[in-house]
Order: sequence, then structure tokens, then C-alpha cells
Amino acid sequence: MNYSTIKKTAVAATLVAALGFAGTAQAQQVFGGRSQYRTWSIGVQGGITTPNTILPGSNAFGQKVGYFQNKVGEYYGLTIRKQFSHTFGLELEANRGKIKTYNKALDGFNGFEANSGVARNGAARSAQTDVNWAASLNGVFQLGTIDFLRRENAVNFYAKVGLGVLANNPVQFANEDFTNEVYNNKGKWGSKVFGDRENTGDRDNKLTAFVPVGVGAKFKLSEVVALNLGYTMNFTDDNLLYGPARTDYKGKFSTVMAGLEFTLGSRDKQNLTFANPVATMYDELKDPSLRNEVEALKQRVSTLEGTVNTLSADADGDGVSDKFDKCPGTPAGTPVDGSGCPIKFPEPVVSSTTSNGYYAPIQFEFDSSVLKTSSYSTLDKLAKELRDNNASVQLDGYASAEGSEAYNMTLSKDRANSVKQYLVNAGVSSSSITANGYGEKNPVASNATEEGRVQNRRVEIKK
Repeated sequence: MNYSTIKKTAVAATLVAALGFAGTAQAQQVFGGRSQYRTWSIGVQGGITTPNTILPGSNAFGQKVGYFQNKVGEYYGLTIRKQFSHTFGLELEANRGKIKTYNKALDGFNGFEANSGVARNGAARSAQTDVNWAASLNGVFQLGTIDFLRRENAVNFYAKVGLGVLANNPVQFANEDFTNEVYNNKGKWGSKVFGDRENTGDRDNKLTAFVPVGVGAKFKLSEVVALNLGYTMNFTDDNLLYGPARTDYKGKFSTVMAGLEFTLGSRDKQNLTFANPVATMYDELKDPSLRNEVEALKQRVSTLEGTVNTLSADADGDGVSDKFDKCPGTPAGTPVDGSGCPIKFPEPVVSSTTSNGYYAPIQFEFDSSVLKTSSYSTLDKLAKELRDNNASVQLDGYASAEGSEAYNMTLSKDRANSVKQYLVNAGVSSSSITANGYGEKNPVASNATEEGRVQNRRVEIKK
């Protein structure tokens, strides 16, 4: 692969990633915005190096691919990453370690004694490049995810490309086992940043530009820790990466790394790297209390099955069982409430807030803890106020007097939890919200009339 083409591509990709993707990521963010996610992470990693890549071709050290032998060296470092969307992030990576290689000795090849493993006339058989440090800025593109039917993804596949600087010093040896040093220019490198080939300076390392191109996978171990496995090819502009050798090859090497990545921020927020935008959109478009309602219904099914037959009798055909019908004999076709009495359809006028910041109660339908859509605007204002002021709130749920006290106590708790769930989904910390249920207690109006019962089906907001 031509290095000049690779470098131009990497520079363009990095600039697009740093400038263009930041704006694109803003457009791609889900409804709650990036502020509801954790986007910063740090990682530690370690692994091995090899002087070749999976692409064809040879390095500058070694005359033919068939005679160029791989050795492994150690490599380790750390990363700092900012995630801009669930598909893209920028990563600052720093590493250090060693790269090792050697030539296979054959008759008359590259100045070696036949099958002796010893070079003649000062020729080098092995080389070790000490990487004092390597730093690069990478664009990380998440290619696919596996969620195992969870609302957050558990496995994440990615690719990365970047541009960096490599501070290194190659040492060549006459023997295959990295002994009998024949070349070491440490302390003699020049002062140019890139492309320095003059051995007239006083620096321990030469600086080389390189382009990292890699792929990998992340495995979510917990809300904070992820296992990161990756393979990276590193292409340089340096034909002295392994010391004096052929000048028609540019040096390259590969790394195989494993490490742990730690997500920073509050545990109350999701990790944007593993966030599932489809599930988030579903929660935004559907009632946030749906899952709570389903779980509550599952628990009640077993007790309701034994009473279904007794609830089927309805003499006046108004849809309310005779057992609970407080107005028997209602004329056919008359709309009735849950107690079997005619409905007058009151429409209470409720203001979301008053001038002193008091929030009106959140109203509910008969025997329901599902939020009305008319309550969304009030709760959105409340959520913003709580987030901006880092404040806390108390939610007190109530029910009207129909049904048993035990049932109404459970219903009032469900109503308070529905409001709490909505606020949490809107970015309010769960620890700042207290939800209580009081059943039929503290009515604000008479339960003898439907108008009064409508007002009693509520959740009061207390700050």
C-alpha cells in the first residue's frame, strides 16, 4: 500500500471526523441530547507487535518476504476517548514498546555465512526498534452491535484510522538472538521533526509520522467497564524504522492489543458507546410507564382469575358489573363511569404552573396509572427546572374511593411511579425523586360525586 496515499486519506478522514462529524453527531443524537449520556472514557491496554501487516509486501529490513521472519515485541499504552454519537468518537492514543525482526540465514544471502546464524562483513541479521513513545489522534467508527435482546448493546464492533508521531531508535545485531550489536545511532539523531536522515544531531530518538488503521471489538462487562480487543496496522514514512536497509520500502508494523476501558460520569446516565437509539426512540414515543404497568398487571393476573366469573353479571348492560354498580338500572346507551353512574364529562381547567412556581396535580383516568398526554408539557417544564437547579421533588399519589382500600393504595403508588419514570427518562436523577402512594387519603373533593372523584385521581408535586 502506498504510504503517501494512506497518509492523505488519513489526514482527510481525521479532519472530517474532528470537524464535520461533530456537527453530524449533533444532528444524529437521540431526543434527550448528549447530555443524558456518558461520553468520556479512558482505557489501558497491552499486547504484542509484529513487523508485518496482513497486507502483502515486505519491510525495509529483509530482502524477500520469504526470508523475512516475524518476531513479537511488547507494546502497551492508554487511550482517552470522547463519544459524539452512537456511531462515532475521537480517541487520543499513546503507546510505547519494542518491535523485533530478523532475516533468515541462507547461502550467500545478505552477507550471512551459510546456515551459521552469524553475519559476515558487518551485515545485520536481527533488529529491534525501541518505541520510546507513540501518540496519535484517531477517528473511531462503530460498525455494528449485538444487543442480545437488551435495551443496551453488549458487543460493539469498530474501525479506526488516525495520524500520529512515533519517537523511535532502531538497533541492529549480527546474530539472530539480538546479540553482537552492529548498529545503534542513539544520541546521534538530527533535530528535524520528520524525514530526518542525517546522523549529525544529539537526540536519542528520531521522530516519524505514522498512520494507524485498525479494527476491534468491545464487550460490555458492566455499566463502567468494557473489554477492548483490537488489531492495528501502522504505516510509517520511514525507511530507517529498523535501521539501515533497503530504501524502496517504508517501515510498517502491526499491534494486537487487549485492554480495559472505563466510562466516566454518573451511573444514572447511559454509556453512549453502548446506547440503543431504537429503544430510546421507543421510550420517547410510547408511554414511559408502560413497563411498570406490564409488571404490575402480571402480578395481579393470578388474583383476578379467581374473580372473573363473579364480575361477568351486568343486568343493565352498562358495562359495569352488578357487584360494583352503584347506579343499577341505568338506561341503555347512557355513558357511565367505573361505578356505573352517568358521566357528565367534566373538563377541569388546570394550569401547569402558577406565578409562584407551584405545579398543579397530575390527573389520571379511572382505574389507570397511565399518564395523559396533556400532562407531558407540565412534566417537561418540571424536569428542566429540576435539572437546571439540581433540585429534588416529592411525588404523592392518590386515588378516588371506588374499589377496595388495598387496591387503591397500590394504584396510587403506580401513579406516583409513572410520573417518576417520566422525569427520569427526561434526564432527572432517580435519587432526587421520592414517590409515595396514599390511596384514598387526603381527598381534595367529595368522593360522592364524579366531579369530586376526578379531582382525587391525582399525583401532587411537592418541592
